[in-house]
Amino acid sequence: MSAELPLPDSAVLESLRDGIVIPAHPLALSPDRNLDECRQRALTRYYLDAGVGGLAVGVHTTQFAIREPQHGLLRPVLELAAETVSEHEGSLGRRIVRVAGICGQTEDALLDAELARELGYDLGLLSLSAFPDADNATLIAHARRVAEVIPLFGFYLQPGIGGRLLSRAFFREFATIPNLIAVKMAAFDRELTQEAIEGIEDSGRGDEVILYTGNDNFIIEDLTEGYSIRTSSGPKLRRMAGGLLGHWAVWTKVAVETLEEIKETRAIDDFDPRQFAELASQVSEMNHFLFDFDNGFRGCIPGVHEILRRQGLLEGVWCLDHDEVLSSGQAEALTRVCEVYP
Repeated sequence: MSAELPLPDSAVLESLRDGIVIPAHPLALSPDRNLDECRQRALTRYYLDAGVGGLAVGVHTTQFAIREPQHGLLRPVLELAAETVSEHEGSLGRRIVRVAGICGQTEDALLDAELARELGYDLGLLSLSAFPDADNATLIAHARRVAEVIPLFGFYLQPGIGGRLLSRAFFREFATIPNLIAVKMAAFDRELTQEAIEGIEDSGRGDEVILYTGNDNFIIEDLTEGYSIRTSSGPKLRRMAGGLLGHWAVWTKVAVETLEEIKETRAIDDFDPRQFAELASQVSEMNHFLFDFDNGFRGCIPGVHEILRRQGLLEGVWCLDHDEVLSSGQAEALTRVCEVYP
């Protein structure tokens, strides 16, 4: 790797490669939709106490609107999480991986990246949503500029919630950026995810770039079944090391326990992913209603908030966008799946 590009420290790389739970951190708001600093810190402590290995802040689940001038919440939210992690990291006895969302066109993204680096974040989760129609050369040039400021955590965000399609050719070139450390696959589609992984393999960095699932609708399958990739030396099985997920912003302790069980089990020579098939089905069904799949994901963030409200971590389900609310019947559906799969 080039010495000129920033790199995470060895503890971060080791943790990511081992596989960790990285929740996408929500935003705690008061009834008047101002930042509730007390509950925001409490959310961070909840994740740390649940045993997570990292946190992603300033991402979709945190609400991209925190960057809008009328809210001006990006710095305060990133600061609160970084401070809370620093205060508790020593007592936890483990290095917490800090991931900050990087959004917007190049100049805005560079400001995000510089702020994240200033506040001690290890990697930038690079959203390409601001380039819906750009060609690969434009996307790669943008990514390379941001990589000069902070190591990259790639992000394949599905079009249904503001992302865009990315080709195998894009990922082949993207993976050649020396400090692209990991990629969150959140295409919500097995074939698109396979194509992206094949592109990374084509780059020659298939053994280096760490894969993380963001496919909330088939989390367990990504972690257990993985993807068979054809290469010149024969097929290779690529599994997600861990996950960076909005789904893991709730029921987090069980998510940590589940990932650890999967990691232990898949290390066995005769590991059979089918032993997790029932769990996979249950988790996908719960996500179906948590993320409000039937209504085009409109209640995705409020759904996460509703579970946290029931846990006593949030006061309400308010979002910065007054129109971002639970869909009709979503709360009842969440009650049902929570009762069926306690």
